[in-house]
Amino acid sequence: MTDSESSEIQPERRPIASRSSGWAQALSRKLAQSSVTPNQISVWSVICAAIGAGLMLGYSHPAAWIGAALCVQLRLVCNLLDGMVAIEGGKKSPVGAIYNEFPDRVADSLFLVAAGYAAAWPALGWLAALLAALTAYVRVFGGSLGLPQSFGGIMAKQHRMAVLTAALVAQSVLWFFSPSLLVLQIAVVVIAVGSAWTCMTRTRDIAARLKTS
Repeated sequence: MTDSESSEIQPERRPIASRSSGWAQALSRKLAQSSVTPNQISVWSVICAAIGAGLMLGYSHPAAWIGAALCVQLRLVCNLLDGMVAIEGGKKSPVGAIYNEFPDRVADSLFLVAAGYAAAWPALGWLAALLAALTAYVRVFGGSLGLPQSFGGIMAKQHRMAVLTAALVAQSVLWFFSPSLLVLQIAVVVIAVGSAWTCMTRTRDIAARLKTS
């Protein structure tokens, strides 16, 4: 989830350890002092995802996979900085709540669908993208009931992107020894199954909180 917030609607923020790191603090301050807006940073996360997806779809080569892995990480950096610029930098937007969610769903789908095609299992890529979106739906649904939004689970966004990044790097190494796409295939399976499990655990958590409220 990106972290830009609206001045009227205050979505909860995903806990991110790197938010307190020196490089993130310094870069967010520079961006906050510039003309760049948090919402523009959110849009850039989608652009990074589109480039990464294009690399996975267009080329079955280590250079493309490494480039896609870098795009995954750049997307995460954008997700980190948009909220920091919005909140700590004092540049909240009335439509920040929209940019808080929609670009993330698009970026997830671009990466995961492309990963499915790159792994030669397109249907599973689409399934992984659907389940990833469902994890966010369950989280936001819990918030709509007045409960704290749950960012937990074994396959939250940061876990999905970590699995995908590791798989792309590992696949680029495997390419020198075998034409197999096994690593990417395993990654898409892990993301799909883990996302389904995350949906179930978040739903159980919502049910438990409702019973005790």
